[in-house]
Amino acid sequence: MPAQRPTIVVLCGSTRFGEAFREANLRQTLAGRIVLSIGCDMRSDAEIFGDMSAEDLAKVKDHLDDLHKRKIDLADEVLVLNVGGYIGDSTRSEIEYAEALGRPIHYLEPIEAEVTS
Repeated sequence: MPAQRPTIVVLCGSTRFGEAFREANLRQTLAGRIVLSIGCDMRSDAEIFGDMSAEDLAKVKDHLDDLHKRKIDLADEVLVLNVGGYIGDSTRSEIEYAEALGRPIHYLEPIEAEVTS
């Protein structure tokens, strides 16, 4: 009889929080989960893509954003690494995508309810 598949969790957040990604990856792995994370080096855009034109950089970022959404497709749940409450545009887009798929979403830090008028 095959073992039950562990829960797959995808980490979402700004790549500027490299240490938070490493810590969450370790905690989730030790908790028995399969972890999907960002796939590129956790340095600033200038360090990674400094010699790239703005047009090429936009294409690469769009590709990476799309690739991360495919990871959300594979995941059972999402963990948002909202260090200091920060959620950028890409992460917000990933949250909206995960919500549309009905994925449970958890946050590293408590979030304040958004007020709509």
